[in-house]
Amino acid sequence: MSRLVEGEWIADADLETDEDGEFQRQEQAFRNRLGPDGSFPIEAGRYHLYICRACPWAHRVAMTRALKGLDDAISLSLVQPERYDEGWEFSDEHSDPLYGEAYLREIYVRADSDFTGRPTVPVLWDTETETIVNNESAEIMRMLDVAGDELATRDVDLYPEGYRDEVDRLIDDIYDPINNGVYRAGFADSQAAYDEAVTELFDALDRYDDRLANQRYLAGDRLTEADLAMFATLVRFDHVYHTIPTTFAKDYRGVDDPRPEKWKRLRDYDNLLNYTRDIYQTDSIDRTVNMDHIVRHYASPGSPNLDTHDPDDIDLGLTEPHGRDNL
Repeated sequence: MSRLVEGEWIADADLETDEDGEFQRQEQAFRNRLGPDGSFPIEAGRYHLYICRACPWAHRVAMTRALKGLDDAISLSLVQPERYDEGWEFSDEHSDPLYGEAYLREIYVRADSDFTGRPTVPVLWDTETETIVNNESAEIMRMLDVAGDELATRDVDLYPEGYRDEVDRLIDDIYDPINNGVYRAGFADSQAAYDEAVTELFDALDRYDDRLANQRYLAGDRLTEADLAMFATLVRFDHVYHTIPTTFAKDYRGVDDPRPEKWKRLRDYDNLLNYTRDIYQTDSIDRTVNMDHIVRHYASPGSPNLDTHDPDDIDLGLTEPHGRDNL
């Protein structure tokens, strides 16, 4: 994957896999905090979010911003959904409102002229000091939820007292096998790494489908940050994640459809599907989902090709009754 090395753009850098062929997600470099315990104060109008509607990591941040009613307090702009050799880019349709840059990497270099790594979304930018506050999605989600509460126009608490230990545990528990697991399968560079990721992914999905049979949300009766993290993967699953790993598996196994019998779609899970519909129908969530951008991104040359590129080919019935109100 292309990246910056000491502020210089290097195209076609090596894929992030280790010697065993396992995908290794890079550690994010900017880890500052908003609020009284951080180095950046909470001020309306000071911060800007750069996101891509296609990216699940950016999506969890966008959902938090929408649910909390932070639209006026923290501005937001998009990069193009397609990603090519030059990385995330701006366009006439989705321009950089702050500096008029052509590429997201130029925002990173503004923050650190010697930055080394892949420029990723989301980015929380401080317009006053002109630097990146944070580019780790889970931390930005938490900051908007907790530290940003004083700017929120909606009474939504996604990290409620009495649930916090469980929310933290759930976020950790779904990260490796599910949120990152779809990429561990998709970007695996060995058969063993692929098989391990696939097994852990579907074992976890089976387990959470069972869990959601008797409770509405992951932590019980409250919508939390853990649900946003899960939803961001599930709503993309049938359109992109269910098809991407097939391409990699064909390379290894040389058969037309190597997906094992347990390689299910979201539509094959009654509880997970209705849970996804329930989250989608929660106030403000639907406007954060752009399936056209999602499919366009994963079909672009800088991403794995899909078996289908048309979002209309798959219908999750996201607006259909979910039947979970009384759980």
